[in-house]
Amino acid sequence: MENIQNFQVLWFILIFILLMGYSLLDGFDLGLAVLLPFIGGKKEEKDTLIASIGPVWDGNEVWLVTGGGALFAAFPHAYATAFSGFYLAIMLVLFGLIFRAVSMEFRAHDPARAGLWEAALATGSFVVAFLFGVALGNVVYGVPLDAEMEYAGGFFTLLRPLPLLFGLTGLTAVLLQGATWSILKSEGALRDRAYRAASVLLWINMAVSLVYFFALAFTFPDISGHGLFYVAVMAGVIGWAGLFFSLRARNDARPFWAASLSFVGLWLAAGAAQFPNLIRASNAPEWSLTIYNSSTGLYTLQVMTVITLIGMPIVVGYTIFVYRLFKGKARTDDHY
Repeated sequence: MENIQNFQVLWFILIFILLMGYSLLDGFDLGLAVLLPFIGGKKEEKDTLIASIGPVWDGNEVWLVTGGGALFAAFPHAYATAFSGFYLAIMLVLFGLIFRAVSMEFRAHDPARAGLWEAALATGSFVVAFLFGVALGNVVYGVPLDAEMEYAGGFFTLLRPLPLLFGLTGLTAVLLQGATWSILKSEGALRDRAYRAASVLLWINMAVSLVYFFALAFTFPDISGHGLFYVAVMAGVIGWAGLFFSLRARNDARPFWAASLSFVGLWLAAGAAQFPNLIRASNAPEWSLTIYNSSTGLYTLQVMTVITLIGMPIVVGYTIFVYRLFKGKARTDDHY
């Protein structure tokens, strides 16, 4: 029994890392796409911004696919409940991802309607960023489940204050990441606008995130005794401080890393509130789906762990390789 519990905890951590990795890697290109109409002036500047994410955005989504596959294999009951209960919300996210991919391609080949495709890109990215946060907020805060641990609510059940706060907090985090990525990859007037956007978004994200931290502490009093929660708050504070000073120094590289660190803090706080639950039952805690009552068998977890030990270094290595290959400033003629 103790052996399987160790693997259940391990897979909670691995899935958490995969989903956090997705949000960090795909967050900045979602944020950049939402900001495109506001910081991109001329067509050439918008071309530069899109070219900066062109080589990496689709690879970033591998982390999401892997996280979903790992959830299905390790905790199939939680996977089934989440994907059936959140069906409409998940379809909206999928449509947002499709709109993002299609709009970038059509913008390059249909210049007469470039503005339409840019609006589709920004709208699709906004929907994805916001709804992912709302979905995370619902599994942390809890949703109504029945005795079979199946979702017993409707679509509007998902739109409660705390999950909406999660969505807003996640949205401001990816916007901040998008602005700092734009600083990292651009020059001239475009970079200046990105600096101004990041300076404003820093204060917005900090204010919303502080409300998020206090809301978690109020909703889950036990979190105040969890060391990970204080690590999360510290990561946020260090990230915001680093971002503030690096923006003042106009250091192009550091703002992105500082914004990412503050984003990690948001994730760690959610993890501290969530463990060991996967989907908390808001109406009856004993019906909650946890890592212990919704996992697959020990043998499957062991086999998956071996596969992960082989495959995960390849994914991480490939990600590092791609980002190193395309490092530096994006150029106006790097059309996507």
